[in-house]
Amino acid sequence: MPSSRVVRKPLCVPARSRRAPEEHLVIRFPRLYGILVRWVTRLSPQSRIRQVMIWRAMEQGFAATNRRDFEAVLPRYDPDVELVPARELVGVGIAASYRGHEGFLRMWEDWDSAWAGHAQWEPKELIDLGDRLLMLGRMKGTGEASGIAVDAQSAVLMTLKNGKVIREQQYAEPVEALEAVGLGLSAP
Repeated sequence: MPSSRVVRKPLCVPARSRRAPEEHLVIRFPRLYGILVRWVTRLSPQSRIRQVMIWRAMEQGFAATNRRDFEAVLPRYDPDVELVPARELVGVGIAASYRGHEGFLRMWEDWDSAWAGHAQWEPKELIDLGDRLLMLGRMKGTGEASGIAVDAQSAVLMTLKNGKVIREQQYAEPVEALEAVGLGLSAP
């Protein structure tokens, strides 16, 4: 049963105006970072070392994304990553999928052109499923064309290989994401 390996913890991304010290190290020494994340992600989700390191990395990753510091985000992603936005966003300036680091950057260009200013992620919970991480939270922004403020639940499911994200699936409804990982009855 998947829940025996599942670890759920609150996740909060503080507003940061600059990089944390370890983010500078990730950028400067990407090979060392790769070795470290491969080791950490081989540990059981119940491992306290893994929990601390994964939660810290996720907080930093979402904070860097919110400030659009992609130089600090991209080392966490495999060079051939597949990105799949929520299907509700496809057709409003967002493609059905993107691939690779170039696709990641293009997705965020498309994303920001669809929103007046920057849409922001507000993670609330991280669920560690071993080879997948599921973030449940909110997305806030203002539509570029409509000018309407949006504050909606969201979820991001990241599949890992060798410690890096190889696939990221976004969901507009956290219940869909929970069902996708076999936790459909565990909605917060």
